[in-house]
Amino acid sequence: MSVTEDVRVTTGMTRKPVRRRRAPRVTDENGRRIRVWELVLRYALLLAVLAITVGPFLWQLSTSLKGTHEDIFSSPPTFLPADPTLHNYERVADTIPVWDYAFNSLKVATANVVTNCVGSALAGYALARLRYRGRKIATLVFILAMLVPVESIVIAQFTTMRELGLNNTLVGVVLPGCIAAMNVLLMRNAFLNLPYEIEEAAYVDGANAWQRFLRIALPSVKGTLAVVAIFAFMGAWDDFLWPLIVLSDPAKFTLTIGLNYLHGTFANDERIVAAGTIIAVAPLIILFACLQRYFFRGVGEGAVKG
Repeated sequence: MSVTEDVRVTTGMTRKPVRRRRAPRVTDENGRRIRVWELVLRYALLLAVLAITVGPFLWQLSTSLKGTHEDIFSSPPTFLPADPTLHNYERVADTIPVWDYAFNSLKVATANVVTNCVGSALAGYALARLRYRGRKIATLVFILAMLVPVESIVIAQFTTMRELGLNNTLVGVVLPGCIAAMNVLLMRNAFLNLPYEIEEAAYVDGANAWQRFLRIALPSVKGTLAVVAIFAFMGAWDDFLWPLIVLSDPAKFTLTIGLNYLHGTFANDERIVAAGTIIAVAPLIILFACLQRYFFRGVGEGAVKG
C-alpha cells in the first residue's frame, strides 16, 4: 500500500463516485413529462400560427417602407426593403386628409370607450349584485342580443338615426354601439367573481349601492375594464359598414372609409395602401401594449362563473 493510500485509509477519506447530472425533464402544467416529438410539434404549430397572424402585418410594413424603384411583385418576393423610406407615408397624407380621418376615428373610438366602460360597468353590477324582479330575464336579453347579426338590424338603426336627425353626424356613428351586450356580460361575470362578504360588511357599515360600487367593486375589476376598453376601441376604430351608411360628408369620414380612396380612382399604388394600413393599425398596437397587463388579468376576472 502506498503512502497516499495509507493516509486515505487512516483519515477515512475515500473517493466518492462522480454522478452525472441528468438533463432537466420538460413537463407540462400537470407534471406530465413531454416527449421530444410533442415539444417539436407544439413549437411548429406556434410558428405556423405566428406566420399566419403576424406575417401579413409584417409584409404590409415591409411594403410600406419600399421605394418606388423597388418591385413589390418580384419573384421570388423580397421581404426586407433594400432602401427603407418613409416617403409612402407622406404620399398618403398628400392623397387623402388621413390625419383628419384619423382624428374623426379617434373621437368616435374615445366616445365608444367611455360609454362602454361606464354603461357596461353599471349594467354589469346591476345584473350581478342588485336584487330585483326580472334580473334573470334581463341577463337573458343581453345574451340574446349577442346572437342578433348586425346586418339584420342596420336598416332599423339607420331609420332611427334619420328620425332623430343624427344622420351624417359622428354622434350617429357612436350611438348604436355605445353599450355592447358582450361588454355588459363581461362586467357581470367579473362582479360575480368578487367575494360577496366584503360588500356585506360595507352594507352593515351603512354603505349604499353607489358607495359599494365605486369604492369596493369597481376598483377590483380594473382588468376587465381594460378588456372592455380594448374591445370597444377596436370595434369603433375598425368599423366600416355603419359609418359608410350613416356618413355622407367627406369631412366627417372615419379612417376606415377614407382609406378606400387610396385604392381606385385617386391612387393605385400598393405601397400607399400598405402605408395607410399601418397608420390604421398603429393605434391598436399602442393601445394593447399599454393595457396588456390589465388585459390578461381581466380575462381571469371575467371568466364565466357557473
